[in-house]
Amino acid sequence: MSDETSALQFEMMLVMRHLNHLQRHADWEEAPLDRSAYVLMSRISVDGPLTIRELREVLGLDDSTLNRQTAAIVRAGHLERTPDPDGGVARKFRLTEAGRKRLADERDSYARELGGVVDGWSPADRAGLIATLRRFNEAYEATEARPWARPAV
Repeated sequence: MSDETSALQFEMMLVMRHLNHLQRHADWEEAPLDRSAYVLMSRISVDGPLTIRELREVLGLDDSTLNRQTAAIVRAGHLERTPDPDGGVARKFRLTEAGRKRLADERDSYARELGGVVDGWSPADRAGLIATLRRFNEAYEATEARPWARPAV
């Protein structure tokens, strides 16, 4: 492993640690969504309603895992099953109004916490970090041939 790759691995480990710490210690109004619910709900918020098959394709998870995750999110009232608007047999999962609000509130909480970390940075430095992270994420997504949908900014 090159020195650069080793340094990258170490810094990514720290990013994961800091994000986990943020989730556990931020000032949440209610307990945060678990990571799998946050990711799944975020994907549906960008793509719109998706079937289990479509979720399997975009997330790279097996049906059993997705059935367990979606069932828990439905029970929590954040997702609902709806008929396919295109007339397909499979039902689609879409965010409920409560799910949309919960996801937005959680995103806002994360944004406030992260904003506090980079508050003293220049706009150019913040934009540079965003661009670098996006480039990294897109390169990783290309290795799996599974691009991640991004919200319009």
